[in-house]
Amino acid sequence: MKTDIILCGVGGQGILSIATIIGEAAMKENLFIKQAEVHGMSQRGGDVQSNLRISSEPINSDLIALGSADVIISMEPMEALRYLPYLSKQGWIITSSAPYVNIPNYPDMQKIMDDLKAVDNVILLDIEKAAKDNGVPRSANVILLGAAQKALGIEYEKLEDAIRRVFGRKGEAVVEANIKALAIGKEAQR
Repeated sequence: MKTDIILCGVGGQGILSIATIIGEAAMKENLFIKQAEVHGMSQRGGDVQSNLRISSEPINSDLIALGSADVIISMEPMEALRYLPYLSKQGWIITSSAPYVNIPNYPDMQKIMDDLKAVDNVILLDIEKAAKDNGVPRSANVILLGAAQKALGIEYEKLEDAIRRVFGRKGEAVVEANIKALAIGKEAQR
């Protein structure tokens, strides 16, 4: 088993939380993991990207080569396209369909959507709307994780358990909101 994941978005959207949950779930399955440091401005508003590699065999490098990512999980549609050259031919893009317009020359949304829809394996989901509509407005990132679950090859229950461990110190309400968000994303992938 080997899964190479690119996580991307804009600072403050919860990319590192997604990576932490995936990493925690992978470690409980006794898998090897490597994560490259976060590149970009992790403060609110800057673009952020990280490589996360999971394998049943030891991993030598924490970086993902061009054309070899199995999954791109993106909190922002333009950011998903930025890393498209890294996606393998069979790879999946799971991305928010709602833009985070933080630059004056943000590209045309119709062009972005057309480019994303041209990819064979893509899940587009308005995670911000889904989060607000379901009463979990701070868990949009975990909705995206739920939508990516099958592509990651990690059992759903392992992700639930990881959420309990990662958010447990923040209280039961935070844990339950994120478990609910994961389920919303899982349902949306159908």
